[in-house]
Amino acid sequence: MLAAVTHAEMQGLRAGDPPARGAGSPRFVQAALPDAGDVAPALRRGLAAGRAQIPARFLYDELGSRLFDAITALPEYYPTRTEAALLAEHLPAIAAAVPVQGCTLIDLGAGSCEKAPRLFPMVRPRQYVAVDISVDFLRTALTRLQLEHPAITMLGVGTDFSSSLELPAAVGGERRLFFYPGSSIGNFAPDEAVAFLRRVRERMDGHGALWIGADLQKDRRVLVRAYDDGLGVTAAFNRNILRHVNALAGTDFAPADWRHVARYDEQHGRIEMHLEAERSLTVRWPGGERAFAQGERIHTENSYKYTPDGFRALLERAGLRQVGMWTDQKGWFGFFVAVPA
Repeated sequence: MLAAVTHAEMQGLRAGDPPARGAGSPRFVQAALPDAGDVAPALRRGLAAGRAQIPARFLYDELGSRLFDAITALPEYYPTRTEAALLAEHLPAIAAAVPVQGCTLIDLGAGSCEKAPRLFPMVRPRQYVAVDISVDFLRTALTRLQLEHPAITMLGVGTDFSSSLELPAAVGGERRLFFYPGSSIGNFAPDEAVAFLRRVRERMDGHGALWIGADLQKDRRVLVRAYDDGLGVTAAFNRNILRHVNALAGTDFAPADWRHVARYDEQHGRIEMHLEAERSLTVRWPGGERAFAQGERIHTENSYKYTPDGFRALLERAGLRQVGMWTDQKGWFGFFVAVPA
């Protein structure tokens, strides 16, 4: 049976109590999820804005998450395999940059918990904490992982860490290693990324470390292909956000009426994803509507790309000091190790 912990118990788990080793079952803590009554009005306001937009987090409902997993296997989408190869080659050096063995490994955006276990033999964590917006998304993967690694205490935490980083007292406080792989940091605008990294630094309690991946600037043709693949999987992923918004906000989007657009904004150093109306149409919802002209767009995602020096400066703005950086031979992707400054 899964050991569930309610939100009310979240802070009641005493910080001084060390997690029991080899507990046999992972524990789960769900922080308060956004109220549906607040989500719908916010989505409608975004659609009614002068430049319509939908926050990128709504790309990741259950179907959207499955489609993104498929995207990572596409030949055009280099970040996942490039980072995996980089870690496989340089993991001993990365682990040597800061003492990490016996740490509390906190996996931000853990999803299906596939990446962090590759670190276990080198990091040998005392506790593994998988963090995602919903513990329900983590249950199957974390329960399987606990069976494979019974000596590691495991905890699933459901929280929206993009706006706050709420960790229960059951999370070990000594030598915390935050792991944020992939290129998700690029979904934050630079100021938002600094605010997020500051929250991570605060949860280190003056010590600990951050291992983080970042996509680097490169030929715009390579970037655009990564976000507009030949099979149309990314297009399906982007259009699926409309189906999700229909369920949340009562809109009547017909996804087939919208075309996926990916473009590189040279000025801001970012890939943008949009949905473009194929014809003039009106989208309706309870109490409102929005007319879209043919060719008018809804902005759904940004993905900022950095230079190595630019990302180091971002870390410094957040009060973090870079102690190591590794890239692949093409210089397409970077993996950074940082500690509190």
